[in-house]
Formats: sequence, C-alpha cells, structure tokens
Amino acid sequence: MRRMTKDGFGPRLALVTLAAILVILVWRGLPLLEPALRGPADEPRTVAPRGDLAADEQTTIAIFENARDSVVSITTESRVVDFWTRNAYDVPRGSGSGFIWDAQGHVVTNNHVIEGATGALVRLADGRAYPARLVGAAPEHDLAVLRIDAGAEKALPLAVGVSENLRVGQSVFAIGNPFGLDWTLTTGIVSALDRELPGERGGAIRGLIQTDAAINPGNSGGPLLDSAGRLIGVNTAIYSPSGSSAGIGFAVPVDTVNRVVPQLIATGRYAPPTLGVVHDPRGDAMLARAGLMGVMVLEVTPGSPAAAAGLRPARITADGRLALGDVIQTLDGVAVEDSEDLRAALDRRRAGETVRLGLLREGRDTEVTVTLAAGQ
Repeated sequence: MRRMTKDGFGPRLALVTLAAILVILVWRGLPLLEPALRGPADEPRTVAPRGDLAADEQTTIAIFENARDSVVSITTESRVVDFWTRNAYDVPRGSGSGFIWDAQGHVVTNNHVIEGATGALVRLADGRAYPARLVGAAPEHDLAVLRIDAGAEKALPLAVGVSENLRVGQSVFAIGNPFGLDWTLTTGIVSALDRELPGERGGAIRGLIQTDAAINPGNSGGPLLDSAGRLIGVNTAIYSPSGSSAGIGFAVPVDTVNRVVPQLIATGRYAPPTLGVVHDPRGDAMLARAGLMGVMVLEVTPGSPAAAAGLRPARITADGRLALGDVIQTLDGVAVEDSEDLRAALDRRRAGETVRLGLLREGRDTEVTVTLAAGQ
C-alpha cells in the first residue's frame, strides 16, 4: 500500500481549504449579486389597456346590479323540544333564496324552502335581516309568500315579465345564494319549455321552464330573469342524483307566479277557478277500460257554473249499473285526457273567464259554454 507523504498532504489540504472559503464567500454574497443577476425581468409587467367591456358583458353586469337589491337570502329554523326537560330550542333548518314582490315587503320563495319551519329570517343585500311571517303557500306550484317589515325604501320589487312567449335558446340569468354563497349570478339559456316534475304531495308541477343556468341547493326561490332584467320564473329544482347542478334546472314560470301570488297575499291560500263538477281518477280508469278518453262527470254541484250550463252527471241505475253522463273531452279546443289534465287546464284560467267544454253526451259530441267561478 502506498502511503501519503507529509510533503503531499500539505498542498491538498490547502486546496480543500481554499475551495471551502470560495464556497462560503459565494453563498454569503449571492443575495448581493441576485438583483444584478435578475435585471429588469423580475420587475412588474406593464399593464395593457383593457378597453371597453363587450356589450353582452355590460348587459350582464347591469342586470345583476339592478336586480341584486331585490334578491334576498332566507334562513329557516325549527322548534325542537327536549324530551326530558321539555325546554324548547330554535335550531337552524336550512336556507334558500327569494325576492321582493312589492313595496309592502312581500317576499316570494319556494314552498319547500319554508315548509316545516317555525321561523324564517330574511336578509337583504345591504346585510340587514328581518324576521318574516308566512302569508300563504301553494304547494302544488311550490310557491310561498313571506312578509317583512323593511319599509318601502328597502323593499325594492323586481320588474315582472311574461313567460308565455319565451323561446328555447334565449338568455336567462339566475340570482341566488347557492351553498350559502350570497348573491351569486349564473347565466344560461332556456333549454326547454312546458316541463313537468312530480310534486312533493302527489300530482305534478306542470309548465316549468328548463334552463342550463347553474341552479344549486340554496338557489331555490331565487329569480330567473330575462335579458331585459325582468322576472320570468322562480328557480325551484335541479335534476341531479348528487344534489348539485348537473346542467338541468327548473323554474316556475312567471305567468303562474303572477296568478298565484296575488291570491296568496289576499287570502293566504290559492284556489284555482272551478266548474262545479266532481271527478276522480277512478272514473278516468273506467273510461280508459272502455276505450274512451276524458273526464267522467260524477256529480254536478247545485248552483255551480256546470249546473247553469246543464252538465249531466253519471248515475246509478235501479239494477246497480253505472249510467254514463257527460264526459269532458276538450277545454277551449284542447284535449283533456284525464282529471289531472282538467285540473291543470283550469289552473291556467281565472274566475270569471268563459271556456268552451267539448263533451261526449249519449255517444255524441256536443259543446257547452261555462263561466268559471272562484275556487273554494
């Protein structure tokens, strides 16, 4: 084995020491050299001029800013009674959206937002919160009306549009409070019209607007607006197995809202106009088995519009058989297939309107005119 001599060890030690000193000097001097090494590349970039916003952007911004103060956030609570102590507590239940309907402080929202709650708090865009009382609800349309004492200067109602002339493809704007994120705007188009969803209490909610504007939990009860900033619907539901937006949302059309809400404010309940006839799905089923379409008139209420028009009810013969009376098959020329169809057709009318009923009577087609009465 070769041994390192004392004479060879000295120069190598000197080289190692010198290298170590150089490394330390470079490391300690690097912060001083860094600005010089960086040069102008790390300075803030020059900002390019933005220019004017595009016309559609300006429209969207204006719609949101004009409508924001009319949209509210709603939180609900339920009264819980402790089994052992019998003490009562108010616990948070859920949240949703709504909007100011008029200067008297009426707030429109979905029925499912407030159903089962014992209290509700309405928060305006300026942060002020007001306790709300329930004025009335129409579960068959998933609509409810609350009232707050905010004063006319705080109650800024939305402009109301129409929904009967909506067209698939036109722009829509939804404002609400999804997942508790207050006053959120989403945009989209009318994806389809006259959709139908099952109601929470049976039956169906018909005539709904379908949109691809994102509607998530917390958006319920908020307004759907057109490109003029007018109310055209109330966001009510999403179609999604996960519960979050999947590109398919639904809104109650404003024509329905404008028919239902005034009744709720005036009477606390909604009752569509009536013909004054009794019918039910069992009669529909009997007609279907006989190969007929329509609504079997089972009874005619005395003094009703149907009685005045001479409608004839079914009757039981002496030998126990059912003798068919009138069968309602059309209303204003539109086919009526069953009791649900008739209910939906009447729901789109108002008391005092005159309608034409197409009847099957004793095997022949006939037509009568009926003036609708207020529902009970």
